[in-house]
Amino acid sequence: MKASNTETKLQCYHCGEDCADHPIHAHDKDFCCEGCKMVYEILNKSGLCNYYELSANPGVNQKIKVRENKFSFLDDARISNALVVFKNDTETHVTFYLPQMHCSSCLWLLENLHRINEHIISSKVNFTRKEADIVFKQEHISIRKVAELLTSIGYEPYISLNNLSKSKRSINKSKIYKLGVAGFCFANIMLLSFPEYLGIDAKEQNLAAVFRYLNVLLSLPVLLYSASEFYISAWKSLKHRFLNIDAPIVLSVLVTFSRSIYEVWTGTGVGYFDSMSGVVFFMLVGRVLQDKTYEELSFERDYTSYFPIAVTRIEQGKEQSITLPEIKLDDTILIHNQELIPADGILTRGKALIDYSFVTGESLPVEKEMGEIIYAGGKQIGSNIELLVIKEVTQSYLTKLWNREELKQQKEDEERSFVHLLSRYFTWIVFVIALLAGFYWYAHDASKLWNAVTAVLIVACPCALLLSNTFTNGNILRKLGRNHFYLRSAQVIEDVAAVDYIVFDKTGTLTTGRYQDIQYNGSQLSAGLKKNIGALAAQSTHPMSRAIAAWAGEKAKAHVEAYEELPGKGIEGIVAGDLITLGSKAFVTHSDTTDIESAVYVAVENKVLGKFTFRNQYRENISGLIDRLKRKYQLAVLSGDNAGEKDYLQQLLGFHANILFHQKPEDKLEVIQRLQREGHTVMMIGDGLNDAGALKQANVGIAITENSNNFTPASDGILEAAQLAKLHRFIGLCKANKLVVMTAFVVSILYNIIGIYFAVKGALSPMTAAILMPSSSISILLITFGMSNLLAWKKGLY
Repeated sequence: MKASNTETKLQCYHCGEDCADHPIHAHDKDFCCEGCKMVYEILNKSGLCNYYELSANPGVNQKIKVRENKFSFLDDARISNALVVFKNDTETHVTFYLPQMHCSSCLWLLENLHRINEHIISSKVNFTRKEADIVFKQEHISIRKVAELLTSIGYEPYISLNNLSKSKRSINKSKIYKLGVAGFCFANIMLLSFPEYLGIDAKEQNLAAVFRYLNVLLSLPVLLYSASEFYISAWKSLKHRFLNIDAPIVLSVLVTFSRSIYEVWTGTGVGYFDSMSGVVFFMLVGRVLQDKTYEELSFERDYTSYFPIAVTRIEQGKEQSITLPEIKLDDTILIHNQELIPADGILTRGKALIDYSFVTGESLPVEKEMGEIIYAGGKQIGSNIELLVIKEVTQSYLTKLWNREELKQQKEDEERSFVHLLSRYFTWIVFVIALLAGFYWYAHDASKLWNAVTAVLIVACPCALLLSNTFTNGNILRKLGRNHFYLRSAQVIEDVAAVDYIVFDKTGTLTTGRYQDIQYNGSQLSAGLKKNIGALAAQSTHPMSRAIAAWAGEKAKAHVEAYEELPGKGIEGIVAGDLITLGSKAFVTHSDTTDIESAVYVAVENKVLGKFTFRNQYRENISGLIDRLKRKYQLAVLSGDNAGEKDYLQQLLGFHANILFHQKPEDKLEVIQRLQREGHTVMMIGDGLNDAGALKQANVGIAITENSNNFTPASDGILEAAQLAKLHRFIGLCKANKLVVMTAFVVSILYNIIGIYFAVKGALSPMTAAILMPSSSISILLITFGMSNLLAWKKGLY
């Protein structure tokens, strides 16, 4: 095993990549993933030809055992057909999302599935999306068998009900086609316009006329097809009695084309087809860049994304795999270890230890006894349990949360951008200047009236402003994405910049949600007694008991007699002749009072010695982040957990911070609404499903996630958990967005002033117009990219 550059990571023996939190140990070596382990095994045998042994002797090298009937739901044609991309008489194409994909070894292994099973024709991996496109012969192998094969080599496909209920988002290629057409026409129009730029001899006027008419033909696809993106947007804004920035763009395109057609038809000029097509081309480039930044992310996830696609129903003693919509009242369902509970039910068999962190925010699992109600959304930790369904999926607690009207209401899809507001005034200013120029030339020289008015409308175009906004947004979205902060759209950049109140969830957001700090307070414990306490705690599977066992040391192997565990209370047993009791305050001390903190008391021979307290481990550098944020923003914490860490959080966030515990999803939603009624622009940052209502209601909802493609509530942005400490930098960069756009806008205004000066004088030649418009666009590109990259670099966002 090779040492890594970091203290907490190990490097994979095979590929050298940093191992995850739980490296795979085999052959006295450490591997980052199952793929590296299997590739090592394959390459260190008698050559790659032995790879065929995997199909001939399944189970010899396939170390992971697949639970029987785990993918039996894929035998249902309704489900399997929803996953099929293409199918004919001989082969089927299917795409699986494989979150375990880690490194080049994974890619190599997955692209050689045909060596494991000869009935798989091919397998192509999209490493960025963590997807595998698999083609197989359906006569010999089914989708279920393919899924089981992937699972057996360590790559279990992630399939959720959300994959079936919604069609996969296809990439919108229409803008790409429009961009291609605009680029082709723009380049050829510029080429055909060179004789006009350079001046041609009178003998070649016939050739010049041919070039002009060719330019007319080349401009038509740009006018009728490529620019349709702006026509649609402008028409929608006009229907709502609002002028967005696309309205003057459309006007300038139409006026430019009309003026150009007039000049060519009358022989008075060459027109401005190059300027018109160039502006459309550059604007489309900016929008495509902006769209590419976030087209792969899924922000709209509901409870179906959390639930398994199918569940096991027990009927007349037989297990049957069914889809979630088929669950009926009074069904008995079997829940395996680490499976989510899809419907409310009564526990009828087994011992339940339910992790409700996605629903309540409570960091510690809850024990349930037979006869108790278990609500949907929890995850079973431990052995199999059976539930009697008392509410169908559409009636359970979790779906009630998602079906509330507050969650159904989409945030207003209105044009809030300051660029659109500026463009509204810009449009009226342009109209006023054109009108004044018209009056002036009507009084002094009526022959120049049309030239002056149309020239003003052509040159004084807010294209540079649109370009500055589009390219700056696209570049900042790209910078944020590189740092694992993904925003739904460019509008969210401005929304983030306007925030004045930040609300955090605690469990899984400020804290890791995985590890717990443990402290012992009480009488001093000898080394032997500490070992005995650890041995007793090791008998229980409860997370607190495991934490105590780890605190006592892994080598605590003392013999335990008369062990007894009382669910919800504690454990006791005789270790080295001493009766040791661990549990709640009421169980150990027989006191009626309760602690506000998570604690386990310890007693020896009924004598209370002290207690263990548990505190969630806060994310790295979170205190530094809070110190920076509280100088500029009002802060709050809304947690579904207990108030055991209130003093610590109050000290961390400051005396004026609003810190509330035992908050249900509807409580969080109401707090956000109250803050908005008070006039605040609120950012909500959370990770659990219980935050979904608050995330949607907030002006900006940011979902903290360990994986941007999995378990993400509806949100305006997705922030990788490890990057939370950079939140103040992200907000700062979003604020800088306005500075960059305004700087570029000032430059564009200067270009417009120069253009208007020549236009009003009636002295704007085709060559001047052709050079001025593209140079304005190129300058804007250089300014926006340069400034946004510089500001990102200064903030440490590379």
